[in-house]
Amino acid sequence: MAKAAEHDAAAGSRLSADERRLAAAIDVGELVRLTQDLVRIDSVIRPETGNTEREAARFVAGWIRRELGIEPLVEEAGPGRENVIATIDSGRPGPCLMLEGHTDVVSEGARERWTRDPFGAEIVDGRLYGRGSCDMKAGVAVALLTAKVLVKAGVPWRGKIRLGFVCDEEGMMIGIKDFIRRGHADDVDACLVAEPEENQLCLSMKGAIRAKVLVTGRMAHGAMPLSGVNPNTRLARIVLAFERFEAEEKRRCGADEFLGLPSVTFTVIQSPPPGSPAQLNVMPGEAFAYVDIRTVPKQDHEMVRGALRAILAELAADDPDFKAAIEFIEDRPVVAIGKDEPIVLAAASAYRDVTGREPAYNGVPGATDGTYLSAWKGIPCLVNGPGPRYIPHQADEYVEVGELVEAARLYVVAAYRFLASAEPRRRG
Repeated sequence: MAKAAEHDAAAGSRLSADERRLAAAIDVGELVRLTQDLVRIDSVIRPETGNTEREAARFVAGWIRRELGIEPLVEEAGPGRENVIATIDSGRPGPCLMLEGHTDVVSEGARERWTRDPFGAEIVDGRLYGRGSCDMKAGVAVALLTAKVLVKAGVPWRGKIRLGFVCDEEGMMIGIKDFIRRGHADDVDACLVAEPEENQLCLSMKGAIRAKVLVTGRMAHGAMPLSGVNPNTRLARIVLAFERFEAEEKRRCGADEFLGLPSVTFTVIQSPPPGSPAQLNVMPGEAFAYVDIRTVPKQDHEMVRGALRAILAELAADDPDFKAAIEFIEDRPVVAIGKDEPIVLAAASAYRDVTGREPAYNGVPGATDGTYLSAWKGIPCLVNGPGPRYIPHQADEYVEVGELVEAARLYVVAAYRFLASAEPRRRG
C-alpha cells in the first residue's frame, strides 16, 4: 500500500497545480452513482415493446440541465431514437473538443445466464455489473463528469466542449449520422470516444461491410427433395467459399499492428427467411443470411465486394439451379490517426502523468461512432474509455470501479491539455 501511495504521489507530482485541482475535483461517489443510474435504465432496443434508449437520453439531458446549467438539444434521429447535444463555451478562443458516447445497449439475452441483475448496477468486489456497464454507460458518465469539472472547478480553460450522446450505435448508427448531417460536427477539432478499451489509446478502428445474401431455390416436399431445389445446400456452399476467401485475405494481409486479422462472419442464417413459416417436412424455397465482414488497412472495400460477387458467379457457373444475390447494406471504412495528433499527444501525456505508466496503444476491433466522425468530417478521433474490451455484449458485463475513476481523471487532464495547446483545424 505504501509503494502504491508513493507511486500515485509521484504520478500526481507531474501535473500542474490546475491539473491537480481538476483531477481532485472528480467526485468518485458521484461518478459511481451516475454510472449506476445509467445502467439501471433499460435502453435495449426492443421492437416488440417499443422500448428504446429514449429514457436514457432524457436522463442525460436532465442531468446536463441540472448539473451544468445549460439547455441541451434533444433531437430525434428516428422514431423514439434521440440524440442529446450540448455545447459548453469557455468564452475564450480555442479549439472544440467533442466528448462522445452512445446511450443504447444490446440485449441482455437469456437472464438465466446472468449471476447478477442485468439492470441492477450491483457492485461486488470492485466491479459494477450490468448490461451496458462498460459498453458504454461508464464512458457516458466519465464524459459528463469531465464536463462538470471543467465547468465548476474554477480552473480557466479555452475553447469549447461539445457533448454528443447519440442513439443506435449498436445498430446502423443512425444517431451519429444524424448528428453529422445536422452540422453538429462542423466545428469539432478532435473527439474522445469513451468506448470500453481499458483506458488504452486506440488509434485505429476496423472497417465493416455488412451484407445480406438471399438464395432462391424451389419448394418441395421433404420426402421428395429432387422435385425442388434446396436453397440450404447452395447457401452452405457460399458459407464455405466465403470462409476460403477469409483465409486467403488473412494470408495476404497478415495481422495489422493494432487491428489484427480481417474476418468474414455469417451472423444470421435463416431458412425460410424472416416472415415465412418453417415446417419440418417442407424444403423451403429461399434461404437468407447476414454477413459481417471486418476489414483492415490493406483491404480495399470495392475489391472485397467484387471478390464476393465473383464467388457467387463462380458457384452459379457450376450449378444451373444456383440462384443467389448479395446486397451490401452498409459500409464503414477503416479509420486511423497518428500518435502525433494533438488529441493523442494530450491523452498520452495525461496517461503518463496521471497514472505514472507509459500509455498503451491499440486499435478497436470493431467500428464506433468515431468511424463516421473521422470518415465523413475528417475529425481525429481517439477511442479511449473504461471497461474490459472483450466483456461487452456478454452476460455479467462489468466495469472495474478503479478503472472508471482512472478514466475520469485521464479525461479531465487530457481535455484540459488539448484545449490549452491545440489550435482549431483549418477547414476548406
